[in-house]
Amino acid sequence: MELENYNEAVSTIKQAILQSQYRAAKLVTGEQLSLYFGIGCYVSANSRKGTWGTGAISRISEQLRKELPGLRGFSEQNIRNMRTFAEFWSSYLNCSPTASDLQLTENKTSIDIDRFSLQKWSPMASEINRDDFLSISFSHHMEILHKTKDIGKILFYIHQTVLHKWDKYDLRDVLKAAEDGSMDAVATNNFMQTMPVSDARKAVGMFKDEYFLDYINVEEIEVGKADDVDERVVEQSIVRNIKKFIMTFGKDFAFIGNQYHLEMFTEELFPDLLFFNRELNCMVVVELKKGAFKSGYIGQLQTYMRVLDDKVRKPHENPTIGILLCKSADKAFVEYVIRDYNSPMGVATYKTAADMDEKLRKSLPDVEDMRKLLVDNDEIE
Repeated sequence: MELENYNEAVSTIKQAILQSQYRAAKLVTGEQLSLYFGIGCYVSANSRKGTWGTGAISRISEQLRKELPGLRGFSEQNIRNMRTFAEFWSSYLNCSPTASDLQLTENKTSIDIDRFSLQKWSPMASEINRDDFLSISFSHHMEILHKTKDIGKILFYIHQTVLHKWDKYDLRDVLKAAEDGSMDAVATNNFMQTMPVSDARKAVGMFKDEYFLDYINVEEIEVGKADDVDERVVEQSIVRNIKKFIMTFGKDFAFIGNQYHLEMFTEELFPDLLFFNRELNCMVVVELKKGAFKSGYIGQLQTYMRVLDDKVRKPHENPTIGILLCKSADKAFVEYVIRDYNSPMGVATYKTAADMDEKLRKSLPDVEDMRKLLVDNDEIE
């Protein structure tokens, strides 16, 4: 039997094993979530509106661990987490149309561990991807619930956790980045959805939402209005000032070339600017547009990235990142367009000297005067 046939057999068997393990793990996770939800409903009904006094949960936790040696997951804090979990999801996972309060009060004397079955999910749960929901652990669910109670955000983080196989600590990093604002004032991007978390956080902090390219002066290049400056003019100005542009981008960038020639089948492609970033160990392709963002630009950028990955990228390098620089962009629309793309990309805007406030421009030294001053100083030296 040829070696490649053995490899194919191994790959086929491996895929079946992984698929089976995934299904088994999902069943186990689903059972655990169902148990914790039922216990949470019971604890909520008795501790919120029932007869349990202060300290009841602590004493129950202690007694459980005495009667079931080796029992894990039933600390006082985790039982409180079960209550939080049940109270939030009760309106979505209740089969009856009654309010969640009624559901919770029904459980004062017994625990229904089957309440979580798919047949009992309410119509309100139609927007929930049930496979996603049952695929992540209770710890993952609580990480999310401790940070947000917005159902849209919760479902987003659940899906991303499944998609990228984040462990609890990866998810915690993502949630922290969103909470502390380190995702603000950055290029609208899909890095968190398309890159390993450690690399994604670096990329998020690396690319801003707007760049001020003050060395692009429309008056110097004899163009009457800023709107008339085309992509090639901006590109050429950047190339002439490539050191400044790299400093604008940040450290660890190396310039590879502009109008970098690519061929695929019978097509020739020429991406505007190509860099390499040592920190991320990947190429960064930058495409420039003189006007507002258009969804078609993303398709063009994606094509460049794919060809670069197939034709230019070395085996040890990470996939190419794409950055689209436009004069303006509706952030919400950009987020909508790029969310389903599987390649890491971001969209940012730029301003030139012509976009500067008129009063500020007049307060700055004249470019020619500055040049003369520099020449005079050189002669004196």
